Amino acid sequence: MPKHTHSPTLTKRHKIALAGVATLGAAALAFSAVPSSAETITSGAPATAAKAAYGTAQITDVTGKVTDQLALQNVKVEAIAAKTKASAHQLHVAHLKKVHAAHVKHVHAAHAKHVHAAHVKHVAAVKKAAAKRAAQQAASRSAQRPQIQQVAAKTYANNLDGWIRQALDIMNAKGIPGSYSGLHRNIMRESSGNPNAINNWDINAINGIPSKGLLQVIPPTFATYHVSGTSWNIYNPVANITAAANYAAHRYGSIDNVNSAY
Repeated sequence: MPKHTHSPTLTKRHKIALAGVATLGAAALAFSAVPSSAETITSGAPATAAKAAYGTAQITDVTGKVTDQLALQNVKVEAIAAKTKASAHQLHVAHLKKVHAAHVKHVHAAHAKHVHAAHVKHVAAVKKAAAKRAAQQAASRSAQRPQIQQVAAKTYANNLDGWIRQALDIMNAKGIPGSYSGLHRNIMRESSGNPNAINNWDINAINGIPSKGLLQVIPPTFATYHVSGTSWNIYNPVANITAAANYAAHRYGSIDNVNSAY
């Protein structure tokens, strides 16, 4: 049986396959699977066709593997690109968060500063208002003090004139009517200005309640019309005058209306 060699056409296809494998980095494994030149076949033409068909299948298989590898590589590249994009997005989000945090911190600091300034201003205004009120109150007390001191410092002579003037001040404060002339006139008629005068001869004396003092007041009348703030001693000039004037106001309208024994 004659020995056949590889067809030129088959050799060319093998070269094409080898070139493709070399380009993709996987041709050596595929080429080693092709039958060697030492193999024999029963007839020339069918053997050539069979070898040619075998080589085409091998090339198709290699092409599929290369295509799969390229697809796999493409998927890997896309995954890397997606991962890179995600990392960039994360970095961008982190940057935005950092900028937002810095902005919030700045706004909070500015707000706190504004609130503190407003509080300080309010406290200062309150203190200023309080100081102003204190100054006004002090000025008011200062303005009132001389009058109070003047009243407290007022003195009266220890004589008929002083007794009448002191009694009139008390009567004015208590709302008891009377004048200086009305008091003086009745005092001079009743006791001649003697605060220790006593009547031991009239009907009151006979009844055991003699008239006493500047305006000759009997003890029951003195006790009934005594003016608070004065002495309870019936012979005290001011106490005697004010009690008598109070009694005359109730019975006659005023001591000024009394011109005789009352």
